[in-house]
Amino acid sequence: MHVFLTGATGLIGRPAAAALLARGHAVTALTRSAARAALPPGVRVLEGDPASPGAWEEALAGCDACVHLAGEPVEGRWTAAKKRRIRDSRVLSTERIAAVIRAGGPRVLVSGSAVGFYGARGDEVLDEGAGPGEGFLAEVSQAWEAAARPAEARARVTWLRTGIVLAREGGALPRLVQPFRLLAGGPLGRGDFWQPWIHLDDEVGLVLLALEDARAAGPLNAAAPAPARNRDLAQAVGRVLHRPALVRTPELAVRLAVGEMADVVLASQRVVPRRALELGYRFRFPDLDAALADLLAP
Repeated sequence: MHVFLTGATGLIGRPAAAALLARGHAVTALTRSAARAALPPGVRVLEGDPASPGAWEEALAGCDACVHLAGEPVEGRWTAAKKRRIRDSRVLSTERIAAVIRAGGPRVLVSGSAVGFYGARGDEVLDEGAGPGEGFLAEVSQAWEAAARPAEARARVTWLRTGIVLAREGGALPRLVQPFRLLAGGPLGRGDFWQPWIHLDDEVGLVLLALEDARAAGPLNAAAPAPARNRDLAQAVGRVLHRPALVRTPELAVRLAVGEMADVVLASQRVVPRRALELGYRFRFPDLDAALADLLAP
């Protein structure tokens, strides 16, 4: 297929571009700065903003499929301006892409979403049939998914509800690991909340599954089969690094450090990838210790 890719320079986008090429697909990547893109050889790079009209829309209409991963990072303190960028970068861009697809072009849309869709749910097991939750990211995720629905008029649409992506460089893992290297690692608060995680290789694998498997439609949880409580995640990092995991960070300290975003950091989400398993996807890293050992190996 000829795949139109947004968010191509992000944590997921770069390896996704390489994986698409390796599987024989042609890739056209949309980025805000072609000069800084540094994407794999063979990727056609277009400059533009998917939330704004441009020549990229004609390029999208000429493709067979679209993988839409663009969005403002959620990390950082959530000022009013930051929250507006988080929402608009997702919703407005998806609305514009869906409008192009509805008018003609790609027959497949893999659209980003997040486990934030479910909100904080305690010990409840959350598969793709679980309803939406409450809170800022839940509201953004619902609007994000709704923005893609017009594309269903002529395309197969899959929403990739992604958890915490563990990667060697970038994402949450380097920040998580740093205190352990300083012998100051441990759980957050009581550490009893569930955190849905996924190895970057499996995140890319699920992008390919959503793109290539005609049975994949609707929501698809991008999370490993074994969600971990925060204290178990801390202990696993400690085991792999041969460091103690005894220094507990009080919940109040987390809230003082990141403000409203603490609601996401401390949210309990016991997300499971029921649909991916039904479709026969075999996780390369279903086990947390093996995933961390792979990513933290010297």
